[in-house]
Amino acid sequence: MSPQWLIGPSRKFGLNSQWENTTSDDSNELFNPTVGIFNRCTRLHRFQEVYKRENCATFVTGFDMENDFFPHAWKACLFFFSVAIIFLLFTCITSLLSMCFRSLCGKSIFTVSGLIQSIAGLMNILGLFLYPAGWGARRLNLLCGDKASPFYIDQCSMGWSFYVCVFGTLMAFGCSMLSIKADLSTSSRKVEEEVLEGKNLICVI
Repeated sequence: MSPQWLIGPSRKFGLNSQWENTTSDDSNELFNPTVGIFNRCTRLHRFQEVYKRENCATFVTGFDMENDFFPHAWKACLFFFSVAIIFLLFTCITSLLSMCFRSLCGKSIFTVSGLIQSIAGLMNILGLFLYPAGWGARRLNLLCGDKASPFYIDQCSMGWSFYVCVFGTLMAFGCSMLSIKADLSTSSRKVEEEVLEGKNLICVI
């Protein structure tokens, strides 16, 4: 949801393109516009009045927008990320339920959660791959330069949001691997013996 996916080159307040003159004696007059999957941050101006604060807002009015303004690749990217978020929210719920239940629809709640986390990770990978495929849109040409094309951002740089998404994807796969260990630990002979003894709270090491 952050607009810090791509960071544009420095420009002066109020300029629409980096190709306009950005020479300035005061470095404080420069700023870096940013763009996300469906939102952007820039500086607004009206006649001779320039607002010295960032204005962040969505640029999407609907999924029927033209490819030049809302790339089709980003539409698919947004879909895959949304599905991944729903799956990961579901695993958050199952993690809480695992304190009271050990099975879900006849299957181990840990393996089910791990499988869903893996699927969410795959959805994120698809989204991460599709995101740079939309860099050839007109919106990106205005921000990064005319040479911007799929998988090449010209004068722009990657923002922190992209790297956080990569880290989150790796964490999703890491958690899915840990769920296998959790399932093996809770189904061990030692745990079964303590359950038979009537213990409700068991510490697994």
